[in-house]
Amino acid sequence: MLASSLGIHDLGLFIVSGLLLNITPGPDSLLIMSRSASHGWRAGAAAALGIGTGTLVHVLAGALGLSALLAASATAFIVIKLMGAAYLVWLGLGMLWQRRSGAVQAAAPAASVPALPLWTVFRQGLLTNVLNPKVALFFLAFVPQFISADASHKGLAFLVLGLVFDLNGMLWCLSLAAFTAGASRRIRLPVSWVTALNRSIGMLFLLFGLRLALDETR
Repeated sequence: MLASSLGIHDLGLFIVSGLLLNITPGPDSLLIMSRSASHGWRAGAAAALGIGTGTLVHVLAGALGLSALLAASATAFIVIKLMGAAYLVWLGLGMLWQRRSGAVQAAAPAASVPALPLWTVFRQGLLTNVLNPKVALFFLAFVPQFISADASHKGLAFLVLGLVFDLNGMLWCLSLAAFTAGASRRIRLPVSWVTALNRSIGMLFLLFGLRLALDETR
């Protein structure tokens, strides 16, 4: 079996743990839900694909040892952390300042043309994930727990586990996008409620960014 030949153990536990970690609410889930509710399933799927691509970047970085460098360099960690915090704050402020016309379009049927280009939504998902250094450190701390100390190809084992984690995460994110978009089609909220919802999510992004910037722990 490929997993055992690479020194991977407890693969079933890894998959279950990864699924539980993926469904934990965070900036990624909030972005998917916001874009799915406002602009339909395609926008939510674009955000999910961006997040999945960002996760793939972290996986490749971890396999190449860049995550270890990030963990060892306080300066590099702080720079990436502040960039990620600034992006989350910017994204949150954009949602807080969203005009009423955006809310009206958000309340329109999901089949209408999205207000945001899919590439823009994809990029938002990508940057939200890539610019969070704690994702890189998570992979560095979590994935090696399922690789034997005497494994002959630790980098390849890390890559395989990372891809498994990313695939599970993508399935969850796409399901979340479909569920949110479907719910938004069935439940027509007043425009004022949609505006309040978008601004609430924007406030959460703002708080996530400020927390990331002010967090002194590594």
